Amino acid sequence: MGAVTGMDFAVLDFIQNNMRCGFMDGLMRFVTVLGNGGIIWIALGLVLCCFRKYRACGVSIIIGLLAGLLLSTWGIKNIVCRLRPYVQEPDITLLIPPPGGYSFPSGHALSSFTAAFLLIMHRVKYLDVAALVLACLIAFSRLYLYVHFPTDVLCGIALAAVIAAAVFYLEKRYLKKKMSDRRP
Repeated sequence: MGAVTGMDFAVLDFIQNNMRCGFMDGLMRFVTVLGNGGIIWIALGLVLCCFRKYRACGVSIIIGLLAGLLLSTWGIKNIVCRLRPYVQEPDITLLIPPPGGYSFPSGHALSSFTAAFLLIMHRVKYLDVAALVLACLIAFSRLYLYVHFPTDVLCGIALAAVIAAAVFYLEKRYLKKKMSDRRP
């Protein structure tokens, strides 16, 4: 089982004791659903693929999400095997059905920030800022709902940055090579 710090529970408990209210409960339940399975980011990537100007960004998002799925959900989570906070603190009443699988790293944070970072790297105006705000809300919802530790979310964001940078680098290198191959 992955190690949990006292700071992890301190942050979760602070949120539970100081931020919980009816409005936030409803908002966080709604926001977290937007991140389920990365579906909103998959849909965004597919929509972007339909427009020539944004096709490279859309393809990058889809590739980044697949890389995150392979590395995190099918890899790191099964190596670390960190139990979710609500399992370790059974007195907590969850506001959503208990998610299965392991906690580390947060797949919601990973997929959300992978898409947001790639939108920023591709300079997709307005959509990049909106995606970053939504990614932050989704990541926070996982803490608010007591289904991830802060370190799960932070590591999900860090892994997203690495994946986004790698995908962006490979895309630029591939496209640069493809363009130089076309020249006489």
